[in-house]
Amino acid sequence: MATKEEMYSKVIPRKNRQNRPMTVKHGSTLEVFLSMGFPKGRALKALASTGGKSVQAACDWLFSHVDDPFLDDPLPREYVLYLRPTGPLANKLFEFWHQSRQLCGKNKAHNIFPHITLCQFFMCEDGKVEGLCEALQNTVSRWKETFPLPLSLELYTSSNFIGLFVEEESAEIIKKFAADFASEATSKADVRVEPHKKQLHVTLAYHFQPNHLTALEKLARGVDLKLGCDWVAALYSRDIRFANHETLRVMYPYTPQNDDELELVQGDFIFMSPIEQSSTSEGWIYGTSLASGCSGLLPENYIAKADECDTWVFHGSNSFLTAPASAGASLYDGGLRRRNQEEQGPGEALSLPSNVICQPMLMLAKNCRSSLVKRDLYICRHGERMDVVFGKHWISQCFDSKGNYIRSNLNMPPSLPQRSGGYKDYEKDAPITVFGCTQARLVGEALLESKSIIDYVYCSPSLRCVQTAFNILRGLQQENQIKLRVEPGLFEWTKWVSGNTLPAWMTAEEHAAANLGTDITYKPHIPANKLGISEPYETYISRSCQVMREILAECKLKGNNILIVAHASSLEACTRQLQGLSARNSKDFVQVVRKIPYLGFCACEELEDAGIWQLVDPPILPLTHGPNHSFSWRDILFQD
Repeated sequence: MATKEEMYSKVIPRKNRQNRPMTVKHGSTLEVFLSMGFPKGRALKALASTGGKSVQAACDWLFSHVDDPFLDDPLPREYVLYLRPTGPLANKLFEFWHQSRQLCGKNKAHNIFPHITLCQFFMCEDGKVEGLCEALQNTVSRWKETFPLPLSLELYTSSNFIGLFVEEESAEIIKKFAADFASEATSKADVRVEPHKKQLHVTLAYHFQPNHLTALEKLARGVDLKLGCDWVAALYSRDIRFANHETLRVMYPYTPQNDDELELVQGDFIFMSPIEQSSTSEGWIYGTSLASGCSGLLPENYIAKADECDTWVFHGSNSFLTAPASAGASLYDGGLRRRNQEEQGPGEALSLPSNVICQPMLMLAKNCRSSLVKRDLYICRHGERMDVVFGKHWISQCFDSKGNYIRSNLNMPPSLPQRSGGYKDYEKDAPITVFGCTQARLVGEALLESKSIIDYVYCSPSLRCVQTAFNILRGLQQENQIKLRVEPGLFEWTKWVSGNTLPAWMTAEEHAAANLGTDITYKPHIPANKLGISEPYETYISRSCQVMREILAECKLKGNNILIVAHASSLEACTRQLQGLSARNSKDFVQVVRKIPYLGFCACEELEDAGIWQLVDPPILPLTHGPNHSFSWRDILFQD
């Protein structure tokens, strides 16, 4: 391949470039890269990673990523479509954004600039980004006459959320626009876009300290919703590898002293995963550089926390206003919108004429909704399983020929409940370990410490789930006040059950005999005899959705918080449709479930009377621990 100097000699100097209403599209830019000797895959990755700004920007990215181990990886980027405010209202929103951070510290809303979400993140191959941008331009052009401008907004506050909600009629039109874009994007770029189905809103503050509510609410009421505003459809992308990493900003340069250390350049960003920090020394972290793609160790005091959106790539925006081409430009234009965005960055506002009015809805009974006490829904996975820790043949290790239980390891429970089918019932319905009980009690103690209130507890009929739920209540000091409601409808996808029969679960009488605190009067919403073996994926998702909606209806009084203790799959299957989202395909579903550990815990908060829920930060910290393998002193230490 040509040298760096030879490649740069073929790039037209920026000062000699012609001013045009449109910058070079990916197609012609790609030809330039290929003529310079770059492989097509690398060229497309560079263009997608820089938003298609220019040949030189993409060249700079390629040269800085020459040691990136993932440079030739065809992994696509993740994209998202937002409505972004511009003009005087946007300036006021960013003023609130900065003042709230200065006054009360960072909350979850500060991770992303003010926006209205139009779709979930979706993947697009690097070679199809131009088609994606064209799809957005075409869709906006079709909707210019019908898009609801000015946009009516209403201030809404609750104990840990402050935002501006879009008036219902306008929201429905915007959702139809998003659905139209999804169809167009599928046609032009062969991508699967899931339009946003929940209530459309601009988040102002979220998951803040309770004592900051008054100050934040006062600031929010200072935002004049009558200020001029144009809403533009803006497309952003992020590196899918770092979607769940913490984003850090490099504050000081650092020159590596050892081969495993990372060079730091001031202003660069570092992606850091807590999972990768287990073996690092105190004062050091392991991370990956945004600028180079390289990974290594770096001193912790050289970096500071940054916002998630700081590393996103802007691919352009379209205005819904009927205006000359330069003002409502395409995603590849070199005009006002692209230049302003480059100069001001993703966290700052764009200026537009003040005669564009965004009028608010009339306040309904002066914030009457904020006085409602919303419900919380907690869902967690069971604790550590005996059959996973000690293998599928653990029963042969623990029961003698007469069926008597023999404890052979400290992590095995001292005793096991009696079962009508004998010890063989444990083959498909294993208990949790001693450590599994400890995990559950830790979660219960954390809920108690956080002053979380649990009114109802439902669990899968699997013994591991019943035992986990009971030990959580022990940690909460509520084992004598709350009875467990055993619900077969919460059982995992039956396709994962081996053999031709479902487990023989313990009866209510057996639960009572084992002192597991179950409600023997509870009538399940989906009885066990209604579950089929090897059910289709769609049936499992439908069942999970049905049982959750019936449970929520059963506990319909405001303020009644619910804890669900079930399986790893339950955290996804029991929450996704409550958020107004369609189910993932089965392949993606399995990938999500594999990442959920024992006692994986999630929380949902009810937003509206209509049954709208959203995932929020749990009230407790996550539970992480390392493996502890089997040890036999005789095999390892004993010598003849």
